[in-house]
Amino acid sequence: MSENLLELRNVSKVFRIGGLVFGTRLVAVDEVSLSLPAAEPSILSIVGESGSGKTTLARIILELEHPTSGDVLIDGHPLFEKGGAGLKGRDYYRAVQPIFQNPFEAFSARKKVDKYLFGAALRLNIAQNRKEAREIVAEVLESVGLDLARVEGKYANQFSGGELQRISVARSLIPRPKLIVADEPVSMIDASLRMNIVNLFLELKERYKVSFVYITHDLSTAYYVSDYIGIMYRGSVVEYGPSEQILTDSAHPYTELLLDSVPTVDHKWERGVKLPDIELNEYQAQACKFAKRCKYVQAICERTIPPMVRVSAERQALCYKPIDFDPNATVSQRESLESIKTES
Repeated sequence: MSENLLELRNVSKVFRIGGLVFGTRLVAVDEVSLSLPAAEPSILSIVGESGSGKTTLARIILELEHPTSGDVLIDGHPLFEKGGAGLKGRDYYRAVQPIFQNPFEAFSARKKVDKYLFGAALRLNIAQNRKEAREIVAEVLESVGLDLARVEGKYANQFSGGELQRISVARSLIPRPKLIVADEPVSMIDASLRMNIVNLFLELKERYKVSFVYITHDLSTAYYVSDYIGIMYRGSVVEYGPSEQILTDSAHPYTELLLDSVPTVDHKWERGVKLPDIELNEYQAQACKFAKRCKYVQAICERTIPPMVRVSAERQALCYKPIDFDPNATVSQRESLESIKTES
């Protein structure tokens, strides 16, 4: 058994906007390396503003996009191995399941919702016949707070957004996956119901021993639900580690900006604080992509891509700041960083 349930190794995805000759090269995911331990079920949140690359990263894990370079491994099995020897077909869909952003687009208006549920159980050989499928479907619906009698024979437009997203969650549980990738699963749901879905993830993590990759721009729900957080900016993961460490003592300046943009009951939300608009030249930067906005910027930040600095055993940041501005940084850390700067 692999040490990591999910492992991304230097994953990149490059799109070309426009024609082959005069088109623009856009690096949507840039050398991303992440891992999610296999020992215990956990929730990894990928957080970033619109255009940060988090949905593209989710689509790569779900095999909906092929990476331009790099490797993705599920429980030690490669997804995109040349020659077709990687994790494929039913084996993949039994291990990894999606939950998409818009529940109304996940189900056809012309097809009864329960057919999706029964079909998943039978198609993936989770059930051998309709009777077994019915028992499995009833169980997963009960686990998300719904009854089969309420769902059976009805179409998508007969449910609220919150109910339909719960049905999406139930469908993802049918093959008993090891990993569920949820792409902005609460953004299309009424604000009063969002925490119901988030709390459901916590319950299901323990009940089914399933891990989640939770894609979101909402730091508050990420902090509430996550064991680990990866902060994305312009295609790069700029900070990664245990959620409490990152959101209470951020190491990267962009994480600081995100936290400052969230109003709290004891802190007035300053009107001048805002997330930047997408700028193509930041995606294409051959140095630190955040340098033009950073209050800690140094000359080297505008010349070279910073290293991924290990802040602690489980935590890292794509920045010089954690060492340069940390009075508790060790001598070996400072010497290592100086050697990188000298080489650059």
